[in-house]
Amino acid sequence: MTSLVILTDLTWVWVINSKGSLNKITGAPMNIRIKGVPFYFYNVKFAAMKMHIKITALFLLSLMLSTEIIAGGVYQDPADFINEVFDNNPPKAEVLWLDKDLKTQIVKILDHKYKGLRVRYWQQDKKSARRTAWVLEEIGKEKLITVGFLVNSRQIEQVKVLVFRESRGWEVRHDFFTDQFKQAKLKDNHQLDKTIDNISGATLSVRAVRKLAQIALLLDQHVQHKSAE
Repeated sequence: MTSLVILTDLTWVWVINSKGSLNKITGAPMNIRIKGVPFYFYNVKFAAMKMHIKITALFLLSLMLSTEIIAGGVYQDPADFINEVFDNNPPKAEVLWLDKDLKTQIVKILDHKYKGLRVRYWQQDKKSARRTAWVLEEIGKEKLITVGFLVNSRQIEQVKVLVFRESRGWEVRHDFFTDQFKQAKLKDNHQLDKTIDNISGATLSVRAVRKLAQIALLLDQHVQHKSAE
């Protein structure tokens, strides 16, 4: 029995979790799996389908595209991100212990309590201490978003969403959003010196990534200061 039918355009229909037959479908199905869920593709004569079937199928498509099965997940392993930003020759991970003053500043940025006592980071060329990489996490609406940051000369060089666990707001993973952070610096009030545009429907995810960018710059600032002593 067919559990779900979705039209993707005027010529194709998807049948999910079913090998049952449908009217107006021709040809053998093509099968693929996405996160363990089987998808069956059939050629279909769209014009021959009844209007209520078309409307129902398009409605189901909109529901499907809003789910985590397509949008969320692990986009890049954190270890792979570190290897990538350091050209497959990453420095040894170091640990930054958070003193009371630094932790207070982090709490002020997040606007909630922070339980961590230390943060791992990667620093290239310890003498100049110019480039640092960070993998940080913050809650969007209900679940953690994992983001990688590369900071160069106290400004952001790269931002990449590594793991997204929410069911909405996944648009923050795209370059059109993360590229806004390039060359952003931290002002004296711990705000970014660049305006980051919001994404409709992803406000909490945008807020989370922006706050993590502020923290990455703050932590880099602290490391740079210590290296200069």
